[in-house]
Amino acid sequence: MTTPQELKAIVSEGLLSFPITDFDSNGDFRPDTYAARLEWLAPYGATALFAAGGTGEFFSLTKSEYSNVIRTATETCKGKVPILAGAGGPTRVAIEYAQEAERNGAQGVLLMPHYLTEASQEGIAAHVEQVCKAVKNMGVIVYNRANSKLNADSLERLADKCPNLIGFKDGVGDIESMVTIRRRMGDRFSYLGGLPTAEVYAAAYKALGVPVYSSAVFNFIPKTAMEFYRAIAANDHVTTDRLLDEFFLPYLQIRNRRQGYAVSIVKAGAKLVGHDAGPVRAPLTDLNEEETAQLGALIKKLGAQ
Repeated sequence: MTTPQELKAIVSEGLLSFPITDFDSNGDFRPDTYAARLEWLAPYGATALFAAGGTGEFFSLTKSEYSNVIRTATETCKGKVPILAGAGGPTRVAIEYAQEAERNGAQGVLLMPHYLTEASQEGIAAHVEQVCKAVKNMGVIVYNRANSKLNADSLERLADKCPNLIGFKDGVGDIESMVTIRRRMGDRFSYLGGLPTAEVYAAAYKALGVPVYSSAVFNFIPKTAMEFYRAIAANDHVTTDRLLDEFFLPYLQIRNRRQGYAVSIVKAGAKLVGHDAGPVRAPLTDLNEEETAQLGALIKKLGAQ
């Protein structure tokens, strides 16, 4: 068992990532190729992996599939890399997911937004508090994004009430808010960058005191993802500028063509490098042939992964 404070130390450094979830041609979960994917990625050096996260299509999994995904991840990665499980949706549903993740051996939970409705700061804080208190001894990282955004005052109150709330992952990009939270809360939390294609924002977030981020492209170009992270850590601007110009900025041009492509393009990349995870599930749509070919050309320029 990894304690919340041990988990905080783990995710406070290094590169994190969200493995995609494998589906067959009918859209059913494929545990065997998912396990093989995790075994392929584990040696590349990610500090922790988020199973059934946003890039892992948490939002499209049934509860039984979710259990299978988390169990497969924890069994495959035991002793290799810590697994944090996505959880979210309505509060009581999020609690069920978090408890199921704990039963299946996950080291922590990434708490994603509640479902659909807008809510007050007090309501969102209550949602987070109830999930934190529903698990026995597992660290929780709150994902600040969409309709579930917490301010510094709310986080300060939650920090007092929930010792196992150990991390704040930002998917909004509001610099004023991020600076306020980071200065107010100091080392109470681990801070993670969580905007889509986080590499584009990595240098700016590091300057704010948020040096850790999660990489989606680690799913198909893990060598390059680690190269970019190490360059950010070393202030190697020559390398980061080259990779931004040659890969990440052209990659964004493809990703931004349709809503939901932040996930779809990662699955396309995995297929192109020989680690096919199958199609995305509705309501997402896969890249078309032209877009896939453009992505393939970008990957080819990077060399072998």
